[in-house]
Amino acid sequence: METKAVVCFSGGQDSTTCLLYALKRYEKVYAVSFDYGQRHKAELDCAREICAKLNVEHETLDLSLLNQLAPNSLTRSDIEVDEVKPEDGPPNTFVDGRNMVFFTFVAIYAKQRGVRDIITGVSQSDFSGYPDCRDVFIKSLNVSLNLAMEYTFNIITPLMWIDKEETWAMADELGGFDLVRNETLTCYNGIKGDGCGNCPACKLRKRGLVNYLKRRNK
Repeated sequence: METKAVVCFSGGQDSTTCLLYALKRYEKVYAVSFDYGQRHKAELDCAREICAKLNVEHETLDLSLLNQLAPNSLTRSDIEVDEVKPEDGPPNTFVDGRNMVFFTFVAIYAKQRGVRDIITGVSQSDFSGYPDCRDVFIKSLNVSLNLAMEYTFNIITPLMWIDKEETWAMADELGGFDLVRNETLTCYNGIKGDGCGNCPACKLRKRGLVNYLKRRNK
């Protein structure tokens, strides 16, 4: 049985739920965050604070090159966030290559520490049209990373087939409902907790929360 895991950790709802998931299953958990010049950079402060509270070793990697290569509404303050997903492609919050780059660097980080299990909060059920959150991509990249480093990684996706309502339920079951609700940052406009309420990330998070609270309070 593996005793160590690395969590791709943004400080948002999904990755914090995955961090709680990992802490229940592994003796040693590392968390890795990424600074890529995101407009909601305050998420990195949340990530550090949550890891300190949970006594998790945390590191932030500088991936600012993404900001130069992939201009979009998450890396440029002068580009407005799409409030509705376009019909002919992903929303303008999609950062080309982001997850592929993230997982590659996390895999390098993990191998140096003898870790095989990489945990991420991507979901194909509530994935906002991002192609690099799909199960087929994760499985493909897992194979590529194994071949590239001659090392057996396991990319684990606890949220892949559940929606935001079920993600709230999982956080609650793991004893972290209040932590996730009050101390995470999912909002594209960088507002902690319930966020701005208007961006796509906030709307998705709120819809799941409302549905879960209705179910829980029955």
